[in-house]
Amino acid sequence: MQNDDVIWSIISKTFCSFKVYTRVHNEKLCRNEFNLTGQCARRYCPLANSRYATVREKDGICYLYMKTIERAAFPFKHWEKIKLSKNFEKALKQIDEYLIFWPRIFKDKCKQRLTKITQYLIRMRKLQLYGRRKVVTVRRKLEKREKIREAKAWKAAKLDNAIEKELLERLKKGTYGDVYNLPSVAFDNVLEQEATDDEDEDKAQAEYEAENESEEEQEGEVEYIADEEFEESDASDMEDIAKPTEDSSEDEESVSSKDKGKSIKGKKGKMKRARVEIEYEEERETPAKQRSTTLF
Repeated sequence: MQNDDVIWSIISKTFCSFKVYTRVHNEKLCRNEFNLTGQCARRYCPLANSRYATVREKDGICYLYMKTIERAAFPFKHWEKIKLSKNFEKALKQIDEYLIFWPRIFKDKCKQRLTKITQYLIRMRKLQLYGRRKVVTVRRKLEKREKIREAKAWKAAKLDNAIEKELLERLKKGTYGDVYNLPSVAFDNVLEQEATDDEDEDKAQAEYEAENESEEEQEGEVEYIADEEFEESDASDMEDIAKPTEDSSEDEESVSSKDKGKSIKGKKGKMKRARVEIEYEEERETPAKQRSTTLF
């Protein structure tokens, strides 16, 4: 059977793995995870109290842990774990509900621990949002070495490319004749590039010839138009050209024999133009107005 006084007498006077002494005031502290305040005292020791309660945080969520003497014989079910709400006021109400018949000191200390945990969780979220500057050491000697190596590698790459180009040009010209010791990878790459360029030119030329052939085929085609597309205005214009008007005949009689040439030219010009008919409406006076005029 568990006896709290016997356990505390052994822990306080002899060795305890969770006990820590401070250097300044030589105070005793407790490193146990379930300790409420962190102090090594009789009322706050989770080992020497068969009835104990505390608040812990895990992954940003607060939990209420409770231990009773009825579960002392079952180490697997020693602590009862209850998830608290994220809302601070609701979490305080939950503590009051679950610890309603417990000593007041456990209620107050659990509430204080909950407030501390919520405060440092808020600070953690703010730090994650705003971020912090990281101080990084700079190795100057290592950076100098890397810069020198980069410059050397860049020069070597330029030389390799220039030598490769010169050798390929000489191979194309045939200055060396049949060379068997040369690696044929670069030469094959150049040949492939030239083959792809020739294929692109052949495709472009074939497309151009196809377009020209289609245009030539369209030149000899004959299209037929329906009667509906032939407008009535065109037919009226043709009738005007075929038949001379009565007005033109009257003008010919009035013109003298000296100006016959001029009248013929003017007639041709009128024939080409579209005929315009002008109608005049005469307003007749009412009999009342006529009577008034006769009196005067």
